[in-house]
Amino acid sequence: KYNSYYNYKERDSLKGKVTKFKKITPLEGMQPGTAFLLDEGGEEILVHLCPWDYASPKETGIRTGVVTKVKGAWAEINGEDVFMAAKVKQGEDFQFKVRLTKDGKPFWTMGPEELAKELNSE
Repeated sequence: KYNSYYNYKERDSLKGKVTKFKKITPLEGMQPGTAFLLDEGGEEILVHLCPWDYASPKETGIRTGVVTKVKGAWAEINGEDVFMAAKVKQGEDFQFKVRLTKDGKPFWTMGPEELAKELNSE
């Protein structure tokens, strides 16, 4: 059900600095998720990234305090506006992808071959 909240028609991109990571429960009964707070010009936005088991904050490679671009889609979950990330980019050389930008398909639901193909594509 959670993945149905990602609406590719609501795609957007944000730019700011990651202030801190959070362990969240996206929907009641779900496994913990990895999220972070993005300071976009004084506004703090909660960005849902992926299941904690897929990548903890340390495993993502995303650094706090660094200018960060996030592509994804807006969603309302439990009455709160959140941003569901598809791709996080820091600097010229670092990116962490978790969803297909075109339709929001999560990488953690893909088979090994499909996942390898997506992780190696730009």
